[in-house]
Amino acid sequence: MTTFDGAALRRAFAHVPSGVVAICADTGSERIGMAASTFVPVSLDPPLVAFCVQNSSATWPKLAARPRLGISVLNSDGAARGLAAKDGDRFAGVDTETRDGGALFVAGCSVRMNVSIEQQVPAGDHAIVVLRVHELLCDDTGTEPIVFHRSAFRRLVAS
Repeated sequence: MTTFDGAALRRAFAHVPSGVVAICADTGSERIGMAASTFVPVSLDPPLVAFCVQNSSATWPKLAARPRLGISVLNSDGAARGLAAKDGDRFAGVDTETRDGGALFVAGCSVRMNVSIEQQVPAGDHAIVVLRVHELLCDDTGTEPIVFHRSAFRRLVAS
């Protein structure tokens, strides 16, 4: 059996491309948001999606306290980088739209979901967060999403 360390595992995981989403809320006095590259569809009935978040996240507890969250499938590496920042104004230069209940969407994204937390499952140094979809907005505008692959944001190219 081969042994490996965390750095080797991180390099291996970087070979798996993944979509990038914004998870955001509007409290009425501030916008809270983060980027995640671990988003997956889970179930059609009931409508569920999921993402993973580090246990050490300082942003997630603030988002988890909100009744509704907005998921936006990102198409801009600028928005992704801003929302992934550890400090500063994560929404600098990012247009947003607030929905009823405080779900916050990044403007210009072709897929947006108004969600609530269904459950959180401990998973090592992360938690798997399962979300129920209450509202789905999907525009077939030709806007392509970005992916995170080999530690960089990239655009999909049809072959």
